[in-house]
Amino acid sequence: SRSFSIENDAFYKDGEPFRILGGEIHYFRIVPEYWKDRIQRAKAMGLNTIQTYVPWNVHEPSEGEFFFGDPVNLEAFLKLAQELEVLVMLRMGPYVCGEWDLGGFPSWLLSKQPQLKLRTSDSSYLKLVDQWWNVLLPKLVPFLYSRGGPVIMLQVENEYGSFGSDKQYLHHLVSEAREYLGNEIILYTTDGATEDALQRGTISRDDVYAAVDFPTGWDPVAAFALQKNYNSPGKSPALSTEFYTGWLTHWGENLATTSPYVAAAELDKLLSANGSVVLYMAHGGSNFGFFSGANTGGKETIYQPDITSYDYDAPIGEGGDLGEKFWRFREVLSSYVNFPLPDPPQLPSRRNTGTVVLQKLANLFQVLQSLSHEFYLQQAPVTMELLNQSFGFIVYRSRLPSHAKPGSILEIKKIHDRAQVYVGKSSQSLRLVGTLQRWSNSSLQLPDGSSAGMEIYILVENMGRINYGPFIFDQKGILSSVILDNVPMLGWRAYTLSLADVAENQEVLINFAIHSKFFFLSLAAPHCDGPAFYAATFESEAQMDTFISFKGWSKGVAFVNGFNLGRFWPDAGPQCSLYVPGPLLRQGENQLLILELENTLLHNKTLQFLGQHDWTCGKN
Repeated sequence: SRSFSIENDAFYKDGEPFRILGGEIHYFRIVPEYWKDRIQRAKAMGLNTIQTYVPWNVHEPSEGEFFFGDPVNLEAFLKLAQELEVLVMLRMGPYVCGEWDLGGFPSWLLSKQPQLKLRTSDSSYLKLVDQWWNVLLPKLVPFLYSRGGPVIMLQVENEYGSFGSDKQYLHHLVSEAREYLGNEIILYTTDGATEDALQRGTISRDDVYAAVDFPTGWDPVAAFALQKNYNSPGKSPALSTEFYTGWLTHWGENLATTSPYVAAAELDKLLSANGSVVLYMAHGGSNFGFFSGANTGGKETIYQPDITSYDYDAPIGEGGDLGEKFWRFREVLSSYVNFPLPDPPQLPSRRNTGTVVLQKLANLFQVLQSLSHEFYLQQAPVTMELLNQSFGFIVYRSRLPSHAKPGSILEIKKIHDRAQVYVGKSSQSLRLVGTLQRWSNSSLQLPDGSSAGMEIYILVENMGRINYGPFIFDQKGILSSVILDNVPMLGWRAYTLSLADVAENQEVLINFAIHSKFFFLSLAAPHCDGPAFYAATFESEAQMDTFISFKGWSKGVAFVNGFNLGRFWPDAGPQCSLYVPGPLLRQGENQLLILELENTLLHNKTLQFLGQHDWTCGKN
């Protein structure tokens, strides 16, 4: 009979002692066509187990509307893991962190009134968690190891001791999981290897195993000894569920890297202490779309958004590259298995040269009403979430009041996250006043020529919700009054711009460009500052991986064949390029659509294809 259990402070698989040699790989950060490739690379490194989060927000994007199809088909991923003979540890939340928007929570939770108390025993919050798990957990049952599947353990919550200490909440999650999954499967928690985190985040019951994580360089023997204090006697196999192979990077920082030799030595130290391990990350992947998260410092205004790449300096790079760290880890891991390791698969083909010229199709404000949903607001602006918007941008539009004049002070105390402010007589003649940022300035001075009755447009970008810490209730848009010379401005319209239906949007933009071509050719046409869409087609002989360089651009979002590659921001850096997996391309003609937020004076702009990432952008 198949069994996976804990006895004598060790894991047992089918009655035999077993060491978990695991690696974190997120199915939702990889195109499905490459799941097999990445798992095979992990096996070639010496791993026998894959650990992954299950983010609630990709599977229930709108309340009551569940989605498990491509590219986030969890069941297909689990079937593939079984075919490739790797075990799976599932981290099913409901909170997952993972540098993922809102820690995996769906943003519609933030629209509930009264406000939910996330990650607590708040009954309104638990009701929604139960509704989610009532759909998720039955899907997992056929994949449990005792049922013939690959799943050996399931994690509830994630590093909860770093956030709260609501034991009633944790017990509720365990009871809900047991109702669907039975008593044979191992349920586990993960917390930092400190007394405080373990006291707050573990559950004092025999059927929940407490695992730990700790910074690379800590003494694993001491960490595992502390872990024993929070498990029942004989029920504490040494396990670090997050051995950090690298680290995350925020926009504006230097790229986070770690020494492959030091990391490999620390891995060997952990394993020689009879530990099991999960490499975080074995392969990081990409924060496609608008799903990258953010962190904060000691207060909410210290906002640190994550870059689009989740390369993480992991042993298996974002595009599948195998650097020195892979081979050093393989060398260490090979000494803890009793069979020869397979060779890794060949790297997918890459396009490493070429240039594409893009043509400006339209200024954003000129096509705003065709691309967005319009709302009339009686008083002050409201957040994205209250307008049923999860991601993207929101534009607030009004007219300057009677007391407006050149030099008037415009103040918005709470912007989440970055606002570009424009004024003009109409959408055809808007001029940039300046940029407000959550982490820096909150006021601007109206320029010369400003007067009562002029249009004011405020474009607010959601740059990723906070995914860790006490400020995760992170609504987006304008969260305070817009004040001009100490007087609140009233009477606003809001335009929600999610950019979700790219194919439909591109058709609107092309039609606009065709019917207003004279506008772009006429030097006498009124000038309009502001974001603009650029588009091009390019040929591809095969589905080859590539990286698109955005050097010479400023900030924006890129789409290939309707797929959102994510944000680019070379002005901040360090990431200059976006990864384009080959399966997103078509043999023959491909479409490229760019929303550039700032650098839009030129009617034609170029992009280059590269064979690898470029990390040389930004001031640092």
